[in-house]
Amino acid sequence: MTSTQEIPESADRAVGGRDADERAVRIRRRLERLIGIAATEGNALAVLRNGDEIFPAMLDAIRSAEHTVDMMTFVYWKGDIARQFAHTLAERARAGVRVRLLLDGFGSRLIDKDLLDDMDRSGVQVAWFRKPLYLSPLKQNHRCHRKVLVVDEETAFTGGVGIAEEWCGDARNPHEWRDTHVQVRGPAVDGVAAAFAQNWAECHDELFDEHDRFTAHRPQGDAVVQVVRGSASLGWQDMQTLIRVMIESAEERFRLATAYFSPDAYFVGLLCAAARRGVEVEILLPGPHTDKRVCQLAGQHFYEELLACGVKIHQYQPTMMHAKIITVDRIASLVGSTNFNRRSLDHDEEIMLAVLDEQFTATLDAHFDEDVAASRLIRAGRWKRRSMLQRARETAVQPIRRYL
Repeated sequence: MTSTQEIPESADRAVGGRDADERAVRIRRRLERLIGIAATEGNALAVLRNGDEIFPAMLDAIRSAEHTVDMMTFVYWKGDIARQFAHTLAERARAGVRVRLLLDGFGSRLIDKDLLDDMDRSGVQVAWFRKPLYLSPLKQNHRCHRKVLVVDEETAFTGGVGIAEEWCGDARNPHEWRDTHVQVRGPAVDGVAAAFAQNWAECHDELFDEHDRFTAHRPQGDAVVQVVRGSASLGWQDMQTLIRVMIESAEERFRLATAYFSPDAYFVGLLCAAARRGVEVEILLPGPHTDKRVCQLAGQHFYEELLACGVKIHQYQPTMMHAKIITVDRIASLVGSTNFNRRSLDHDEEIMLAVLDEQFTATLDAHFDEDVAASRLIRAGRWKRRSMLQRARETAVQPIRRYL
């Protein structure tokens, strides 16, 4: 005869911890095998939320630069923050630091010309990624959407923020966008730097110079990070594989926050399949404040199908939701520049950090909870009764969905 005994709470936590570790290892090996990029250990990550945290951290890092500053962005517009970055980059260049700035030819076309002139006079090397005037029609649609800053080969930043007034503040009103950036220290910095180098090589003859030291990295923390680069190409690419693996690996919870939600039917099917197998699937999207209404309409075409599968859809109310974040089962997360739309997955140069770290993921999940508290839940019954005009608008944008 055998007897049963309750497992002590501490032992239960240990069992749960082992299970989480095993699932993290499975996700890591799936990503490494299917994408072909090794994850790195020993990284320290800091989550930066909104301009009040993001911009001071980036500017302080630039001011501390002694050897190199490499920066690229899709959006570089106008305003005081644009001047701060330009002046800080220029000051470092005058101090003898090698400063390189890569701007997307379409996304940064609104930058003030006087800022460009000041940086040029100071020695900042400015290059443009695919200026529309000089491109064939086929290349016009393939943009560099990556946001990268690497300082002295030791500290890197990436995420969703652009250099413009819209990202300043703390998402307190419609003029202060909600976004997330990440500061990286450790071996994963090399992956972020490689994203810059890949695009710089297309735009400039000189890939590296005497300022590049190519130093080794010492462990800085405990986070396991895989840096995945998405590149404009035909056919299936790594960014699609990355997101597919994360959806199909989810066992308990899959959370997505994205600025632009206009996927194809295949990825909608993956989300529905996850919900049907018992995964809690939540999507956080812009609500009344969006800078691309046509993209919102394209995604709303799928709301009814997603809601019927049990997916929860939240629309953020205070301002534009611009973050690009995925968390899985409280153990894994993605953060970077990639939206859940055809443009990011099919057409644009993107970068994402795949992070296996429970504390980091818990921080992102806590921010998600706070954002959901400021959001409106889309109700299936009410959405099904939406007007014929709304339905017509959703249908009208479908032919151009892959370009949104």
